[in-house]
Amino acid sequence: MKLTTMTQITLDGVTQGNGGASEEDRRNGFERGGWATGEGDPATDAFINETYARAEAFLLGRRTYELFAGSWGTWAERDVPGWEPVLRALNTRPKYVASTTLTDPAWAGTAVLGADLAAAVRELKARPGGELQVHGGGTLTRWLLANDLVDEMTLLVVPVVLGQGARLFPESGPDLALRPVESRVDSAGVTIQVFRPAGRPRYGTA
Repeated sequence: MKLTTMTQITLDGVTQGNGGASEEDRRNGFERGGWATGEGDPATDAFINETYARAEAFLLGRRTYELFAGSWGTWAERDVPGWEPVLRALNTRPKYVASTTLTDPAWAGTAVLGADLAAAVRELKARPGGELQVHGGGTLTRWLLANDLVDEMTLLVVPVVLGQGARLFPESGPDLALRPVESRVDSAGVTIQVFRPAGRPRYGTA
C-alpha cells in the first residue's frame, strides 16, 4: 500500500486544534482551536470526501484515533450530511493505531500496532492494495517523515496565522526536500498542496 498523509495546517504551520470545537485540544494553554471549521469551498469538501473514499486502510495516532472514534465512530449518515463518504470509509476500512498504551480499542475494525512501529508500518506498506492513509496526527506524520515512510503528503493550508499551537514541522528537526505533485486554491483561499518526499534539500555553496 502507498502511505499517504493529509493534514490541515495554518500559514504559520500550526496543526493543533483544527477541529470543529474550540475546546477540542487545549494542550499547553492553546486557546485558538476550531480554526479550520467551515473553511474551504464545495470543491475542497469533495476532494476530502474522494480522498477518504479511496483509502484501503487508515493509520492513526492515538489522539486522532480517540477523537475520530468518539465522533465518526458514533455517528450515522444522517448526522453528517455531505460527509457520508468519510463516515463510510472510517467505519468500514481497517484502522491501525500507533500507540504503546492503547490496549482495548472499542471501534470495530481497529488493531493496535506493536512496539516496533517502523517494522509494523513497513509490513503494512508491503501489502497489496491502495492507500494507507494518515489523517491529523502531526506527531505521527513527523515521525513517519523522519523515518522515510511517507510516499505522498497532502497539506490543506487554511489562510490564517494563529501565533500559537503545535506545528507540523518543529523549529529544529530533520530537513526534507519535497517534489510538488499537485497544487490548487479554492474560492475560499484554502490551498491544496500534494507533495512527494525527495530526499534532502540541496544547499548552495559560497
